[in-house]
Amino acid sequence: MLRLVFSLLIAAAFAVPAFAGHRLVTQGNGKLAIVDADGKVEWEMPFNDIHDIHVTTDGHIFAQQQMRKIVEIDPLQKKIVWSYDCANSNGNAGKPIEVHSFQPLADGKMMIAESGIGRIIEIDRDGKLLKEVKLVIDNPHPHRDTRLVRKLENGDYLVCHEGDGKVREYDGETGDIVWEYDVPLFDKQPAGGHGPEAWGNQCFAAVRLKNGNTLISTGNGHGVIEVNHDKEVVWRLQQNELPGITLAWVTTLEVLPGGNYVIGNCHAGPGQPLLVEIEPKTKKVVWTFDQYDRFGNSVPNSQILDVQGDVIR
Repeated sequence: MLRLVFSLLIAAAFAVPAFAGHRLVTQGNGKLAIVDADGKVEWEMPFNDIHDIHVTTDGHIFAQQQMRKIVEIDPLQKKIVWSYDCANSNGNAGKPIEVHSFQPLADGKMMIAESGIGRIIEIDRDGKLLKEVKLVIDNPHPHRDTRLVRKLENGDYLVCHEGDGKVREYDGETGDIVWEYDVPLFDKQPAGGHGPEAWGNQCFAAVRLKNGNTLISTGNGHGVIEVNHDKEVVWRLQQNELPGITLAWVTTLEVLPGGNYVIGNCHAGPGQPLLVEIEPKTKKVVWTFDQYDRFGNSVPNSQILDVQGDVIR
């Protein structure tokens, strides 16, 4: 009996709770939802697939609609209050286009990465084109030209090129490539699929850290790597390093003010968390979000809503 009690205490000490204190917004199974820190849905509305999402300081939610429009949602009204039709604006009518990433900027401006068109644009609230930067794409395809793109503090654009398996930094004024990184296959052959069985270098997100290094989620490479300016891998999280967790298509990255990483784990299947928070130095899991039954197997993006201070996304 004592042995059983001791075993249960040990198991409890190392168990990772499904809900441990983060309020967040996410999308899956045809709904956009805000989930509170106890894992309860506090708000939701019907909404189809996304690859990017942003919540602004006024609480409004920005997301893609059918990978063609950027829409702003007032959650109190559950209503779209602003939209920009990427497929029919600023010269795009009739052209193949998908939008997998965008970013609200200061003064109501919006940055949009247009896959298929092969460019980054900035527009104002009225949809007026303010800036255009052409992208270098080795294997052009509307669905795979880009995943997440972020404008950096220095004005440059950090771009994940899924189809090329590369991260490129473009000068924000000239459009010149100022840094480029080929995401490695780590001496393995590519394998098809979206789940844990796949293998590749189809990067989804890249974050420029405060130390100047770049944190990259490797998509179907099932992991996260930190790369310095000289393109050396200085930190790596692999598919099966976290106890009881299998990483599949690794998507979003958030660096919380305390330094922890929140990692998106898409297409991982039942019994696996959709989000994992780790302490990077120890790789200790400090929080997981497992709501497969509610949101399904395709949850590529989310945003933590309850943290204070700057969050790098």
